[in-house]
Amino acid sequence: QVQLVESGGGLVQAGGSLRLSCAASGSIFSINAMGWYRQAPGKQRELVAVITSGGSTNYADSVKGRFTISRDNAKNTVYLQMNSLNPEDTAVYYCNAEVPSHPPSSVSDYWGQGTQVTVSS
Repeated sequence: QVQLVESGGGLVQAGGSLRLSCAASGSIFSINAMGWYRQAPGKQRELVAVITSGGSTNYADSVKGRFTISRDNAKNTVYLQMNSLNPEDTAVYYCNAEVPSHPPSSVSDYWGQGTQVTVSS
């Protein structure tokens, strides 16, 4: 079993910054992609950013140039640096990890419990 624990959410004024962290622990031999998703009230969960084990990244258009995703493979941790935050970024942010079995016959998706990010205008 794998657990993902997020931290770093909170309340910030528009234009401010926050850094989210997500640490994976448990039965982990390796992790494929890790990513951040968010869900605002009344909206569907959406991809914010994803990073592969090799460091390739992809971002939602709405956060390009403002958010940066990174990971520390030795610590099984993914980060999301969020700058120039605006009220539209207010949501619960969830961490996701794709963890292959060992031997790698299958891949499972794991999710964190979510962390609230609130941006005031």
